[in-house]
Amino acid sequence: MSPQHPPVLRRWPLAAAACCALLALLLAAAPAAANAPQPCLKLVFNRYCLGGSVNVVAQQQPPALRQDQGERVALVYYEGHDRVYVLAWRGAVYKVLRDHRIASRLHYEDLYQILRRKYGEGEDRSSFPEDASTPGRKQIAIRRGEGRAVHVWETDAGWHVELSWTRETGLALAYIADALNEQQAAATESGY
Repeated sequence: MSPQHPPVLRRWPLAAAACCALLALLLAAAPAAANAPQPCLKLVFNRYCLGGSVNVVAQQQPPALRQDQGERVALVYYEGHDRVYVLAWRGAVYKVLRDHRIASRLHYEDLYQILRRKYGEGEDRSSFPEDASTPGRKQIAIRRGEGRAVHVWETDAGWHVELSWTRETGLALAYIADALNEQQAAATESGY
């Protein structure tokens, strides 16, 4: 007659296998959780969640155009004459940019005044040639690609606002998630 194992020892291999399977599942999900979109840092233009999931944005508002390139996603929306770009990296929205079709000094100044009233003085990061000292000459320098008007408003909430007017991008207003933007920029520079 063979000795009988106590009931606890007979169940042990099944319990150990279940624990190992659960541990493997948790370990596999850990990197995905680390890269999961963060909660909404800012609701931009009353529609787009900065820091949130790009897939949720696309489901709630199907874009006119979607471009996927590896870990990067760009959604394009047409709002009147303007275009809105929702840019994401690893599923999280790191930038929402409105490209204004009408790029003029007056339009730039109107947007600047609205942002200044809302966010304060901000920081002027413009660059112009020395001979571009008047508004008219600055506009000419921008159109020639010799100058750029850029104003930035930093916040303590993990995002900032950037108003820019350049030859390459025209007149653009962007809301940028600081940490996500830095991570995607570092990944781009390192080639990953």
